[in-house]
Amino acid sequence: MTGSGASQRGFLITFEGPEGSGKTTLIKSLAAHMSDHGEQPLLVREPGGTAIGERVRNILLDMASGEMCAETELLLMVASRAQLVREKIQPALAAGLTIICDRFADASVAYQGHGRNLGVKTVNRINDLALAGLKPDLTFLCMIPPEEGRARLQRRVTDRLDHETVEFHQRVFEGYQAMADSGQSRFKVIDATGTPDEMFAAAVGYLKKLEHGLFKYL
Repeated sequence: MTGSGASQRGFLITFEGPEGSGKTTLIKSLAAHMSDHGEQPLLVREPGGTAIGERVRNILLDMASGEMCAETELLLMVASRAQLVREKIQPALAAGLTIICDRFADASVAYQGHGRNLGVKTVNRINDLALAGLKPDLTFLCMIPPEEGRARLQRRVTDRLDHETVEFHQRVFEGYQAMADSGQSRFKVIDATGTPDEMFAAAVGYLKKLEHGLFKYL
């Protein structure tokens, strides 16, 4: 980490979006860019990010878990999140690090709250236990229409959630769109229909506007 990060709280950046939005590719590019400029971010993902969380991830995404009910899915997601927050994110923030998280609490709002029809209030109430008051400092919403995102999935190995219905993925998209339209300043929308280079430029453009010492090199 850079010397500037040692004297201040770290910075939590989360990346969200429908399936096939290209957010994971964007994360890799942004992390490499930060590393080239002397800031080594901590990269984590959800579900997962810890040894316990990765075991939970395997259960959640396994095609053999097809009988999983919506409530079980939500509770497993939140269990993985609780472990990640306490084992990795809280200590990293205290150490002044930049954390980049591939999906976080907003994913449960979109996937279980909207996609599974459990309701946003229910998800937020359960999320609160895992988060212990923690909120991302910045959230990139990589937005792409469900039909276009799903078409991209044909080029990769898919998991249980990828195989959900068109209606499910439309509800997930609508959940993310509600976040984009919420007016909350931490949400920054990136057009995921563009090229990887265009998405990267948009993300860096947002970071340049931040008044945080960790990003003064950008």
